[in-house]
Amino acid sequence: MSFSVVIPARYASTRLPGKPLLDIAGKPMIQHVYEQAVQSDAERVIIATDDSRIAEVAEGFNASVCMTDVDHESGTDRLQQVVSQLTFDDQQIVVNVQGDEPLIPPAVINQVAANLAGNQQAGIATLVERINTVDEVFNPNAVKAVMDTKGRALYFSRAPLPWCRDLFTDDEKTLPAGINYYRHIGIYAYRVNFLHQFVQWPPGLLEQTEKLEQLRAMENGVEIHIAEAIEKIPAGIDTQQDLDYVRGLFSAKTQPAN
Repeated sequence: MSFSVVIPARYASTRLPGKPLLDIAGKPMIQHVYEQAVQSDAERVIIATDDSRIAEVAEGFNASVCMTDVDHESGTDRLQQVVSQLTFDDQQIVVNVQGDEPLIPPAVINQVAANLAGNQQAGIATLVERINTVDEVFNPNAVKAVMDTKGRALYFSRAPLPWCRDLFTDDEKTLPAGINYYRHIGIYAYRVNFLHQFVQWPPGLLEQTEKLEQLRAMENGVEIHIAEAIEKIPAGIDTQQDLDYVRGLFSAKTQPAN
């Protein structure tokens, strides 16, 4: 199996401006992501950015960089420009690794690529983790995924899915026994020909309502393969609190043992 990794990295961020270049244990965040990705089985790892500051830093640690337009609405659009500029073959598998996940395990990058390679009918493969608290089920920032018995996505939503009619009441909410809830993890594997199709489709009503771009693919009949991640994936960095937490993890790693 052959695949490449593309890491979209934007400088603009409402909550953390310049996020890819923020320092974590003496290295910019984007370098940590890149170093995790190159430990996977990917043939190539490419940082896709619209900002010369990110490009300069990335080239400083010998990463491959592809400059992209500033007006892309999604990371998927940015990936499509990369594969077009680099003339990737239509059947090449490309894994989108978010640029704000400095602890992404290389094993899950391999997993999602292998899942797409092993499911020829799917246009996308992605991963989920099990949800263990009712608070996360009701958290709109935790995207829930439901799938059929063959691992094909049925829907993604910010709402609690499936809805338990008998236990989800106004007064009390309890996780039902025997029902698994899954949080979607934002790592995707695509085939290049799908990316070329995706950018031709306008955002659909479901995508615009939920603010989830994978729903655009589902609205256009694309099958999405879902599997539970083989390793725990630490949350990405969206806020200063997230950044402080991850910095603390790296600091703990470097502390000498007593």
